[in-house]
Amino acid sequence: MPSFDVVSEVNMQEVQNAVNQATREVDTRFDFKGKNAKFELEDAAITMRAPDKFQLGQMYDILTAKLAQRKVNVKCLEREEPQENVADARQVVKVRQGIETELARKLVKTVKQTKLKVQVAIQGDQLRVSGKKRDILQEVIVLLKEEKVDLPLQFTNFRD
Repeated sequence: MPSFDVVSEVNMQEVQNAVNQATREVDTRFDFKGKNAKFELEDAAITMRAPDKFQLGQMYDILTAKLAQRKVNVKCLEREEPQENVADARQVVKVRQGIETELARKLVKTVKQTKLKVQVAIQGDQLRVSGKKRDILQEVIVLLKEEKVDLPLQFTNFRD
């Protein structure tokens, strides 16, 4: 029985490379000279530190540009509120991976409303879609690509 998986994954090596490139650019830019502006990558969270909120916004723009150059979808980023004190400001940007349960339920409901003859199962942070014919599975892929989701979806593990 043909099947495929719907996942939301990010290549963390590319994220690390993009953070390194963004750090080099911040170090060489004139408007950041002498300022304590830097990026820190820990697990799936990027912490930006700068003297004020405005420069945090500029750093975020640099980061998203570097991620886009490395073909990492910026939809997977989730910005938290900036935290400011007298000396500096910091902001955490989380790199989201996996499909949350609520979003997975919404996608399952969307597929079931089409009355296509497929089974959709939630398996942890991914979906498994299986059906009798490959053409029906391709219709489901098209349907999910057209769905307005704030996460980048990939379709992997297609089996006949």
